[in-house]
Amino acid sequence: MPRFRPLLLIASLALLAGCGPLSDIVSTPSDEELGLEKTEEQYYLEAREHLDKSSFEAAIEALNDLESRYPFGRYAEQAQLELIYAHYRNFEPEAARAAAERFIRLHPRHPRVDYAYYMRGLATFVEGRGLFERFLPTDLTRRDPGAARDSFAYFAQLLARFPNSPYAPDAEARMIYLRNLLSRYEIHVAYFYLQRQAYLAAANRGRYVIENYQQTPAVPDALAILAEAYLQLGMKDLAENSLATLRLNYPNHPALDENGNYRVERMIQPPSDDWLYILSFGLFGGPDEEAEPWEPGPEYQNPDADLARPPAADQQQG
Repeated sequence: MPRFRPLLLIASLALLAGCGPLSDIVSTPSDEELGLEKTEEQYYLEAREHLDKSSFEAAIEALNDLESRYPFGRYAEQAQLELIYAHYRNFEPEAARAAAERFIRLHPRHPRVDYAYYMRGLATFVEGRGLFERFLPTDLTRRDPGAARDSFAYFAQLLARFPNSPYAPDAEARMIYLRNLLSRYEIHVAYFYLQRQAYLAAANRGRYVIENYQQTPAVPDALAILAEAYLQLGMKDLAENSLATLRLNYPNHPALDENGNYRVERMIQPPSDDWLYILSFGLFGGPDEEAEPWEPGPEYQNPDADLARPPAADQQQG
């Protein structure tokens, strides 16, 4: 047997030479195969790369992994801010608002907590607008105003706490839009009551607009509704006061003719028998179909990406 050992050694060397370099045979295992954990910075940079590529699902996963593995690390708080933005851009406004509220609760004195306040209002701003509203022209003033009221309140908190925040001007502009939208919603409800001869309820809605939404485009319509409701209730003095205010401040209102006389037929419209109006709950068709659509102001549907996205961690450190 010993004389065969050199032959076996030569055969083994020949076999190895035919297979190529040794590095091609033995591969270097990756960090994951070796069981090595990524560093906190690696997780963060990976998440930022996904955000830069608009891969928001992957970014959310990476940010959640970062926070779960390094809850007290250098990038933990930044990851929570980035998570707000990732959920918002991934069309998950409820998750974005929840993430913003969590950050406000955990870090009330953080130098960038104003961003969380802003994004909470922004996420709520778009929360009530689903796929239907994004692609079809609907009148948002006829929809449930709950999300609009919440968004207005959140933006108001931002302005009260951080009046010098870089997000304050945009929040203020959105609040003007929301006030116009909410006041117009009250006008739609008041018209609904007028059409159904609920005059006291209509007067209450008109007075509410005048008292709470001054300097909005809905005020002249509120005055006209008050005048009509008071006339129907037999309160002629109150009706005349409303008309006098309407003539003085809004002489070109449709409820007044060229001589300033009140035109009741412009205020009272019978409920529509249009099936499109009925089936769409007033969104389409109906007595106002030929009228010029009312616009509450700029939509602000797509905020500037640089404004909506938080600054990078290295920018915050400075």
